Amino acid sequence: MAKKDQSKKMKKRIERNKKRNLDKNKNQDKEDNLDKKDNLEKKEIGAYIEIAAFILIIVIGLLVAQHLNVVVSESMEPAFYRGDIVIVEKTNFLGANEFNPENVNVGDIVVYNSQWYDKGPVIHRVINKTNINGTTYYIIKGDNNQDPDPFPVEPSRITERVVTIGDTPLIIPKVGYITIWLKGL
Repeated sequence: MAKKDQSKKMKKRIERNKKRNLDKNKNQDKEDNLDKKDNLEKKEIGAYIEIAAFILIIVIGLLVAQHLNVVVSESMEPAFYRGDIVIVEKTNFLGANEFNPENVNVGDIVVYNSQWYDKGPVIHRVINKTNINGTTYYIIKGDNNQDPDPFPVEPSRITERVVTIGDTPLIIPKVGYITIWLKGL
């Protein structure tokens, strides 16, 4: 009889251990599933952050690119050279006026849409400001040119002004050659 009692006790103990192990396994499975769910949520959040950072970089790059202008001729040497990129401020950038073309000063380097050059905007220096029949006009010339540009320039034609520190224009040397090469200029 004692053996039967011991055998029953042993079976009960084995059954209890099995049940405990099953409960532990169920709890472990629940914890594993929660961990997997947490990891998945963290990965999703990480992916969203990565996408947002990528979009932010693109937007900043596009905004910065709008304030760069490639120099395509030698007319402003030695201030800057063909292939340099000049940093500019715009008369109208997304509705914001970064500067007023009516307030351009003699010595400023401006970008304007000319009547005489059809290959794009011209980057030259203002050498004089004059009034003709009550209207302000600028006389503009490339530093490396003998003569001023053929026509006086109305403020409405000026689209950008080169940013300077003191009298030195802000430039990125030679990087613009890539654009010149791609455009075949």
